[in-house]
Amino acid sequence: MIDQPDRPKTLQEIKAYLLERATNQRNPMDGARLEDVHRVLGALTSMDSDLWASLWSDEGRRSEDAAHEAEAKGDKQKAHDAYMLAYQYYRLARFPCPNTPAKQDAAHSSVANYIAASRYFDPPIEHLSIPFHGKDGEGTEIRAYLKKPPMVERPPVVIQHGGIDSFKEERHRYAGPLLDNGIASLAIDMPGTGASPVKGALDGERVYAAVLSSLDQRPDLDGNRIGLMGGSFGGYWAAKAAHVFHDRLAGAVDWGGGVHYGFQPDWIHRSRYAGSYLTDLIETRAHAFGLSTFDEWVEFAPKLSLLDQGLLDGPHCPMLLVNGKDDAQTPIEDLYILLAHGGSKTARVFPGGHMGQTPDTYPTIVRWMTERLATAARR
Repeated sequence: MIDQPDRPKTLQEIKAYLLERATNQRNPMDGARLEDVHRVLGALTSMDSDLWASLWSDEGRRSEDAAHEAEAKGDKQKAHDAYMLAYQYYRLARFPCPNTPAKQDAAHSSVANYIAASRYFDPPIEHLSIPFHGKDGEGTEIRAYLKKPPMVERPPVVIQHGGIDSFKEERHRYAGPLLDNGIASLAIDMPGTGASPVKGALDGERVYAAVLSSLDQRPDLDGNRIGLMGGSFGGYWAAKAAHVFHDRLAGAVDWGGGVHYGFQPDWIHRSRYAGSYLTDLIETRAHAFGLSTFDEWVEFAPKLSLLDQGLLDGPHCPMLLVNGKDDAQTPIEDLYILLAHGGSKTARVFPGGHMGQTPDTYPTIVRWMTERLATAARR
């Protein structure tokens, strides 16, 4: 039984959490400079959303100004680095979710600075707008970032996204190992987050149909060798898509996502203030589905169960299941229930907490995906 806190972190605990993660370059502090973090934490007198957004946005503007100055001088590397730092600080300003006007402004600035930095990426990045025909009130496009490995003709593709608080821009550091293995990376936002056209829907997997059709039409990519990787809550959607689109995916990775037990009221109550999360985990999860309160999430979440939706005993593409055995956000039992239903799957349980973050975790995922795409039928 995992020992779970029953209260939110104090301000001092939050500062210690952020400082430890900045020191070790762990999410969400990866990319932040320690001197800047110390400056913000020194001025952080509460977790008021407007204060939080203001302090990190000030750091973002400072770096953004430095990027403009470097560009004016023709220093491309310095401009790249400054834009990426500005993106990181605006990202923190909107973190964990853009649920206030100030955080929404920060989210837009974060994306704008990432796009500015992308002018200097090598290999280059392609900004895609994939047509999406959704329901009334939904968006009409899926925004994505495509990176292709140099000198590889018609490479396979991995569609990848994070979870409730990690948007497509944060998939930047996960693309490199895929490119090194001759695989293109297509970063999108998980349904309900970022620029996703689908907000708060039980059937958010509809976005994958549009993405798969778009990739299938590109002569420079192998649309018959497509994988999907979802991290954290994004693993839920990867697991669902693995079943719904079993005949269109060569492989799918559920990296830390729940499928049944994590959506039950008892786990929701236990995991609300998970020590591995900055603030209220449930507030962020609820926001991704257009909800606002804890009670609304408790009522809604059981509907997400893939077991109760009748999917787990159906066909699925090859799947890799990964998590940490002591995950306080997603119960390890959700990995085991996937193994107990449907066809055979590959699984790896790492030591530690959420997503089983060890030096070998992501390399293990990349190796598995590379093998699956290499053995998939070529057109």
